Amino acid sequence: MGKRIAERRKELGLSQNEVAQYVGINRVSVSNWETDGKNGTSPKGANLIALAELLKCTPEWLLNGDVESKVTVESNAEWHAGFDLWDGDTPLRDDEVALPFYREVELAAGNGSTFVQENGGCKLRFAKSTLKKSNVDPQHAACVTVSGNSMLPVLRNGTTVGVDTSKKNIVDGEMYAIDHDGMLRVKILYRMPGGGIRIKSYNNDEFPDEFIQPEKMAEIKIIGWVFWWSVLNIWNN
Repeated sequence: MGKRIAERRKELGLSQNEVAQYVGINRVSVSNWETDGKNGTSPKGANLIALAELLKCTPEWLLNGDVESKVTVESNAEWHAGFDLWDGDTPLRDDEVALPFYREVELAAGNGSTFVQENGGCKLRFAKSTLKKSNVDPQHAACVTVSGNSMLPVLRNGTTVGVDTSKKNIVDGEMYAIDHDGMLRVKILYRMPGGGIRIKSYNNDEFPDEFIQPEKMAEIKIIGWVFWWSVLNIWNN
């Protein structure tokens, strides 16, 4: 076991001090763990679990060397620099574009909203590379807010979404802003045989799927494809 600990630690480029700090012990204890024989000791309990987490393997692999028990844990996130503060007077950088943000437009994620008032002037900044990556032309994009809870847990009430008004063809499972007989809504759309569509909400328990038959399709107008959304989490502790 000591040999496995030492070899795995070195594979990951960790020092004995780093292991000790992570587990919450002293460096001498780590050295003793890596010593096989009568003078060596072994991690147990919470220390064993913490060591396995740091070494990106299972406790079983540390204990018995079973190759099948060894796992490689890969990062699923990337750390970026902090926020740059800006306001309406801050000039755009060369790699930025400002999209109109209609604060008073509510694309209802619930039963819909029949009152729409566009209030121009407000802007949201995007990197040009971000829009290019999504194949979005800034001339056909705008940001609006969503109301209601039918799209929970993905879109909360008040979520800001970006809509590309040039993309109106339905790709099954994608999210769109639609005008449904005067109600502006953000929903997931699926095509149906014969020319109808299925309107789906994430919160399917409270908002069952809606099926629009072909003869009712005149009530549906695709405003655009939702290419981006931003959710602000609130710390309540």
